[in-house]
Amino acid sequence: MEKAAHPHAVWWLAFFCFVESSFFPIPPHPLLGLMCLAEPKKAIRFAIVATLSSVAGALLGYAIGWGVYDTIGKQLIDLLGLTQSFPVAACYLREYDVEAILVAGATPVPFKLLTITAGFIEMALLPFILASLAARALIFMTVGILFRVFGAPIKRVIDKYLGTVTTVFILLVVGGFIALTQFSSSDDEIADKCESATEVQAS
Repeated sequence: MEKAAHPHAVWWLAFFCFVESSFFPIPPHPLLGLMCLAEPKKAIRFAIVATLSSVAGALLGYAIGWGVYDTIGKQLIDLLGLTQSFPVAACYLREYDVEAILVAGATPVPFKLLTITAGFIEMALLPFILASLAARALIFMTVGILFRVFGAPIKRVIDKYLGTVTTVFILLVVGGFIALTQFSSSDDEIADKCESATEVQAS
């Protein structure tokens, strides 16, 4: 908690949000939560920093997929263990476009997978940016607003019921995956095609 309240913590938050959207495997959400918990009055500011940094990182991910996929992107996808997910993500992006970014960007799906894939298939840049902004704002600003409004009570609850809070968080993560599954299965024909995708060609 002391580190989360440090003046330099906001720069670390911006850094982790930036790299997580393009190549870093660890999500920044726990850091954002701790910072908001340590300083609830700055929670919305932290959420804005997280949102904008994440979108900036999304542009780097897009650039990797668009310009250097063969030399860097492919190795990065392999290193992150997302090789099998890459053609599936490409299929959903081509079928659903902005909707896929909006849904996946606000769930536990690795956002870097979406950003690199979007660049690879040459998704229109402006819709990509706007969808990324909306998706990241949804998840980060929700955290910021909740901590700003209920900061002190939330801290007391977490201090007293850490185990229960952790369980609820896990249930929310699982719920995110279920929501994404429902989204992807809304059209059985598209779902079958995308889930069985094994390779993808650039646009």
